[in-house]
Amino acid sequence: MSDEACSDQQSAPLGAVPRHIAIIMDGNGRWATQQGLPRIVGHEKGAESVRESIAACAEAGVAYLTLYAFSKENWLRPREEVSGLMVLLNRFLLDNTEDLKAKNIRLQAIGRLTDLPTSCQVALHRAIEATAACSGLTVILALSYSGRIEIVDGIRSLLREVEMGHLDKGMIDPETFSKHLYTRYYPDPDLVLRTSGEMRISNFLLWQISYAEIIFMSKLWPEFRKADLWSAIDEFSKRQRRYGGI
Repeated sequence: MSDEACSDQQSAPLGAVPRHIAIIMDGNGRWATQQGLPRIVGHEKGAESVRESIAACAEAGVAYLTLYAFSKENWLRPREEVSGLMVLLNRFLLDNTEDLKAKNIRLQAIGRLTDLPTSCQVALHRAIEATAACSGLTVILALSYSGRIEIVDGIRSLLREVEMGHLDKGMIDPETFSKHLYTRYYPDPDLVLRTSGEMRISNFLLWQISYAEIIFMSKLWPEFRKADLWSAIDEFSKRQRRYGGI
């Protein structure tokens, strides 16, 4: 999909809309470097793209939007950048919770959330509580998230059930295992988007995206706008999902 085509898509898509979209928001640092700015400025600019994506999904009728906001591996970045990202997360939650509630948008989160600084955990908990009754779009932030660790945690949860006698190991199947993942309350993504031109999934929702359609875009995340998401949905509506069949 060309980025030029995205700029022409100015209205919400009319074709089939995915129930669940997941986005790997990549390119903040590169965008800042290209502008001769500190990397944290790219992350600040990327927050605008988050708001654009939420609005675009709400207008298009998407039910779930999962945003890969901070991976488990991101803790390995320079301390100054990590601290700046946590400040931005805290600010985003404080600044946007009331707006999300007013727009009937529910906020949720997955990942090793206890890894987050206490201030972020408090702000996240308050945002989740404040929007719990909202019945429109559900926005899921993946924070300190790792697809491999999620699967390991799921296995541990299953083993506990077996050891406690609540589950017969012979009954374990993919559906049972899915109920022990962080995402057990949500449907699997139908569409995965990744910006910045990188063509990999970077340990994101490894179990859940087995049959998702994937679209890679060369545009850097701070440049991503409503029209880009609507254009991706339009492309999704033209694909045939066979799930291994004919």
